[in-house]
Amino acid sequence: MTWPMDKLNTLRLGRPLVAEVPTGPGRRAFVTILPGGTPADARARREGWTRPDPDRSFTLQHWDYDAEWLDGFDYDIGAVRGREQTVHGESELVTAIEEWGLRTADFRCPWETDAP
Repeated sequence: MTWPMDKLNTLRLGRPLVAEVPTGPGRRAFVTILPGGTPADARARREGWTRPDPDRSFTLQHWDYDAEWLDGFDYDIGAVRGREQTVHGESELVTAIEEWGLRTADFRCPWETDAP
């Protein structure tokens, strides 16, 4: 399993990706990949640029939301935090995604999804 280049670059630049996953009736669930930041990332941000890093850590988080509240300001009402896992490096991330039953192609930039 490999990442499409645009998604790989997104992760390397420290930006999240999101996949919608199946859940129960009246609910919507998402798995988010949150890249970890480092002091070098903070320094680059202060200098006005974004630092790519192929060796950063990543946290996968599963959240399940009440579909009625998802579009509003109070999207977290009834939200349930599910599984969470932190991995180090891109190869461990791919392994974790496979273990979670997902594919790299399932992930999109947050603004391309309905994730809050």
